[in-house]
Amino acid sequence: MIDIAFARMELPKSGALALLLGEDEAHTGLAAALDAALAGGFTRALAAADFKGKRGQSAVLLAPGAGLDRVVAIGIGKSDELTAHHAETAGATAVAALMKHETAAIAGDGLAAPMLAHAALGARLRTYRFDKYRTTLKEEQKPKLADLTILSDDSAAARTAYAPLAALAAGVELTRDLVSEPANILTPEEMADRAKSLKSLGVKVEIFDRRDMEKLGFGALLGVAMGSACEPRMVVMQWLGASEPEPTGKSGKKTKPIPKDPVVFVGKGVTFDTGGISIKPAAGMEDMKWDMAGAGTVIGLMAALAGRKARVDAVGLVGLVENMPSGTAQRPGDIVKSASGQTIEVLNTDAEGRLVLADVLWYAQNRFKPRFMVDLATLTGAIIVALGHENAGLFANNDDLANRLIEAGTYTGETVWRMPLGEAYDKQINCDIADMKNLGNGRAGGAVTAAQFLQRFVNKTPWAHLDIAGMAWASKDGAVAPKGATGYGVRLLDRLVAAHYEQ
Repeated sequence: MIDIAFARMELPKSGALALLLGEDEAHTGLAAALDAALAGGFTRALAAADFKGKRGQSAVLLAPGAGLDRVVAIGIGKSDELTAHHAETAGATAVAALMKHETAAIAGDGLAAPMLAHAALGARLRTYRFDKYRTTLKEEQKPKLADLTILSDDSAAARTAYAPLAALAAGVELTRDLVSEPANILTPEEMADRAKSLKSLGVKVEIFDRRDMEKLGFGALLGVAMGSACEPRMVVMQWLGASEPEPTGKSGKKTKPIPKDPVVFVGKGVTFDTGGISIKPAAGMEDMKWDMAGAGTVIGLMAALAGRKARVDAVGLVGLVENMPSGTAQRPGDIVKSASGQTIEVLNTDAEGRLVLADVLWYAQNRFKPRFMVDLATLTGAIIVALGHENAGLFANNDDLANRLIEAGTYTGETVWRMPLGEAYDKQINCDIADMKNLGNGRAGGAVTAAQFLQRFVNKTPWAHLDIAGMAWASKDGAVAPKGATGYGVRLLDRLVAAHYEQ
């Protein structure tokens, strides 16, 4: 993580500089000062590069003079159309061009402090690296950038606006760290232990082991865990940012706050998914270390909400298992009894994530009586066939919740696309010898029948399911994320809460 500072708008005397420039706008302020220092060289260089300031355009000046090693111009389009997401993308693009310099600055003449704060967020997210296991990196392979300064006409306001975004960035980074870890390190028990770190932020953390879940009747989740030597866990995290302790009795002592109508988030945490007895092909199986990305997102989200002291009662629950083949593993054709009392015929042990979520969703809606529930899971390959790597699949039983998620996705750039639910799909998971089966009729509509399965465990609670199989990991650099774990969902759900559910 780089250090980000905020300072007044003045031309740096050394290092590298990125300027965020609007489309076809006259160069004033710092841009004009730079052009004067370069005897008109800045304007001539931009003209030679046909740089107009359109969104996505960039131009680089190497060793331009005035003590600077590099100057980068980043187009942000028309200033009156600039959004937070555009500002974040511009900041990320800028910092990607500055990584080979030890010190750098980003400036935006005339940009409001909140937009510069979002540019800082984009820059921080783009500089993420997971290289803790790389011991032979050559010096030239390491990023040099250590100090980044955001230059603003009102640096104090920009610094204030960035504070909650820094907490959000920390949540995204936590999620990326978890998703990036290899499965021999991040077992269910280890992941639960890492969730304990949220206690330092004021989050109440409860960890349930196998015996606890047996008492709760978690037959579906525990069935998935049968084949692994690694013990399963469920973690319940509560951030009570809206509830205040109330005096009780004559003593006037305050009781611990209890969440009232909390918002609830549930994550699938299969720390490694071989497919179980219905084993996956060997090619690409190493990617299944990130089959816990839904749970990783929920943990990162709870860290973000607590870190910025969100005025909301929020509960995050994650079911953590490893799905392995062995002599004790669940078999195709087994029937398990879920916490809801409903029975499930397990036709394919690789359709395991829905079994984990079934018990946790049931427990969450019974215990917390939530305002809504959103679950996240790398649930199906079918959603990648349908939507590629551009949108998460959104399924919901409530239009208001669905529309708010779509709106939050547009705002953050973590977009979703609503998919159908319906009786015709639901009939496909009816079963002759149990209440339901864990697969539909063949491969067609597989993401939908998986969502229909989950819907049987939420009753009438407003609920949305996000299938993030195509979004949790990226094979190439994205707008604000280097390739690898994206941390998808943390910013999306933080925005959902901030826009609609905080007091």
